[in-house]
Amino acid sequence: MERRVVIVGAGISALLACKYTMEKGFNPIVFEAESSIGGVWFNHTIKSTKVQNTREAYRFSDFDWPSPEDDDGFPPHNEALEYVRSYAKNFGLLPRIRLNCRVIGIQHVGVTAQEMEAWDLWGGTGTAFGSAGKWHVKVHNKETDTVEVHQAEFIILCIGRFSGLPNIPKLPPDQSIERFRGKVLNPMEYSALDDSAAAELIEGKRITIIGSGKSAVDIAAECADANGVRHPCTMIQRTIHWFIPDLFVWGAVGCLFMNRFGELLVHMPGESFLRCLFVTLLSPLRWGASKFVESCLRWKLPLKKYGMIPDRSFLEDLSSCTIGILPKNFYDKVEDGSIILKRLKKFGFVEEGVIIDGEDQPIRSDVVILATGYKGDEKLANMFKSPIFRELIARSPTSSVPLYRQTIHPHIPSLAVIGYAESLANLPLFEIQCQWLAEFLEGNFVLPSIKEMEKDVKVWEEHRKQYAGRNFWRSCIGVSNIWAKDQLCKDMGCNPRRKKGFFAEWFQPYGPTDYVGLTRNS
Repeated sequence: MERRVVIVGAGISALLACKYTMEKGFNPIVFEAESSIGGVWFNHTIKSTKVQNTREAYRFSDFDWPSPEDDDGFPPHNEALEYVRSYAKNFGLLPRIRLNCRVIGIQHVGVTAQEMEAWDLWGGTGTAFGSAGKWHVKVHNKETDTVEVHQAEFIILCIGRFSGLPNIPKLPPDQSIERFRGKVLNPMEYSALDDSAAAELIEGKRITIIGSGKSAVDIAAECADANGVRHPCTMIQRTIHWFIPDLFVWGAVGCLFMNRFGELLVHMPGESFLRCLFVTLLSPLRWGASKFVESCLRWKLPLKKYGMIPDRSFLEDLSSCTIGILPKNFYDKVEDGSIILKRLKKFGFVEEGVIIDGEDQPIRSDVVILATGYKGDEKLANMFKSPIFRELIARSPTSSVPLYRQTIHPHIPSLAVIGYAESLANLPLFEIQCQWLAEFLEGNFVLPSIKEMEKDVKVWEEHRKQYAGRNFWRSCIGVSNIWAKDQLCKDMGCNPRRKKGFFAEWFQPYGPTDYVGLTRNS
């Protein structure tokens, strides 16, 4: 049978999927809706944004960064974009990519719903190409304004989850967005502006940002640089997260949590009884490590002064991948009054701006930026024409999208999702997932039964609920990163212990280069 592979998206996860499937002899076609590669983060991010990891932690395993242009360890946005483009060019990926081609729907044909329900194994055989069905991929070519239908035996969705469908807060009618006479936009819309348009939007304007994530603090810092104290930027936050100010604290986090010993402080999905007992005995150390980092951040940043101490532990934010790197001199801007920080429970719009609970007067605004996240699950579900598949993807308030090995849905055949699960450094996670997937596509291992896959998915979800709390739905494996990669290595027949020597194996942080040249016999 034919083994045609279609990859949707051309961000870092898609580039990795393309590279590793090509190495296995496949000829994938990559469809990208934008006019350039790199995905949303690289093409729709404000220029002042930096990568959340150091170059050593955020790199392709077999392709090093060029000589850095700055010396703080965190690559700036433009340097990261050029690095990704160089990677695609170096490995000959560009001829496989069709730009300005948006996938508007995928439909699985050839197998009925009743047949799929009777399967004990994924796709009927537990193999990548064992299903009798195939995918119809409907693609809108923007350049020709035509719709094409392509066929594939396997699809890899790399569409990201933090873009596309903004999460617009539901507000009462008398405080709806429509009441505001200024301009409202989301971070993607702002970052898509060119330099002159962005400057015209914010310079001399009263800017209010609603949100507490990385995009919110980056835009707030940029607005403060443009307007200073004359027109301070107001940042309204409902949930306060822990943010890291520099490489020193980030290094401490790496030493405490990002090695095998650090993972011994946390219970893992499917762990043995002896390991469970050992982790329980070490629980005071886990608590102490989290409190140590919190103390460092309180010492380095005026969090108490401005009421910005989170109501959750550092470990919980780490476990849900909601920590971030602060822009340079962020709290200096708060100190001089060019950024005003506010906390709230509820907000709404009036003609003059934003009204928040507990304040009589509105925050007068010309522009409001809603940095309130995106509906990644809905975006993923909308890819499918089948209502059955949409329902399988749709997340309930008490569960996340069920993906075995953070990649395969137990009930959707011949399809993989790369980039849904998060880590503290996404690129290395995506790379080993793509290596695992390429080995699977080549037929070097089979998946367990659907029931076993579902059981594994459930165990991982309970693990995330235990440590990530209310943000378990983000599918972050921040505190179980090495454990998750160990499972992928074992599936591929690789030795999961990648370092040399006892001390290095247990106490050095694991990074991308530890997995270079990963094969079934390594």
